Amino acid sequence: MPRSRSSAASPALVGQVGRHVALALVGLAFIVPVLALISTSLKTQEQNLRIPPMWIPAPPHFANYAAAFETVPMLVFFRNSLFVAVVSVFGVAVSSAVVAYGFSHIRWRGRNLIFVLVISTMLLPYEVTMISQYIMFANLGWVNTFLPLTVPHFFGVPFYIFMLRQFFLRIPVEITEAARIDGASEFRIFARIVLPLAVPALAVVALLQFVASWNDFLGPLIYLNDPNLYTLSLGMHYFRTSLFQTELGPQAAYAFMIALPVIVVFFLAQRRFIQGIALTGLKG
Repeated sequence: MPRSRSSAASPALVGQVGRHVALALVGLAFIVPVLALISTSLKTQEQNLRIPPMWIPAPPHFANYAAAFETVPMLVFFRNSLFVAVVSVFGVAVSSAVVAYGFSHIRWRGRNLIFVLVISTMLLPYEVTMISQYIMFANLGWVNTFLPLTVPHFFGVPFYIFMLRQFFLRIPVEITEAARIDGASEFRIFARIVLPLAVPALAVVALLQFVASWNDFLGPLIYLNDPNLYTLSLGMHYFRTSLFQTELGPQAAYAFMIALPVIVVFFLAQRRFIQGIALTGLKG
């Protein structure tokens, strides 16, 4: 006797419900720390030290945010972080795209060997070149400026070069060859044909680099000495240590204000981000 449609569909329904429950639990594991941060930022010091923990502030203590602004020049730190992040994103997107185009759609002797050498630099941790870079930038007089945090990004980043190259390889060679036959220069092909098709991949690069620059702590710690040049991440350290800020509420408020722009940028660009990840293949 054949099974009914409802009984046949029940295993698929159970599997779908199970997947949604699993995804909800994973999402909950990521969102709980954010909710805890927001909760801490809206509680007094007494409420934050209470055992058992008090999850919902009653009433919300918004004075912690005012204390964060009054203790340090938040707007100055925000301006510095935004400048470094925007310049770094622009430099990385332009330089990495140009190099990736050269590795994908322009044929030249030794292309694959040079590409392997570029990618192999990802094996070197930043700590290996940190001292030599500092000596070089110090000799150039760039210490205590934004130049060491921005200029290197105009020479490409190996990971982004690799990712954009993989995306460019998905663009049919016949398109660029037809443009060359019509007399278009390589720059025109790159600017008018390749870049418009690569917007999803460039959005991924821009978002990843923005998050990396926005959250960077080691770079500003090494090169910036003037508090007027501090970024938000370095300002957090200054907020906690140099000013002897021990209350948890203002610290959490400061930390949440650092994370908020990244959250907003991700939600605004999530469609392009997911599309870029989906379209960036691993074609060799």
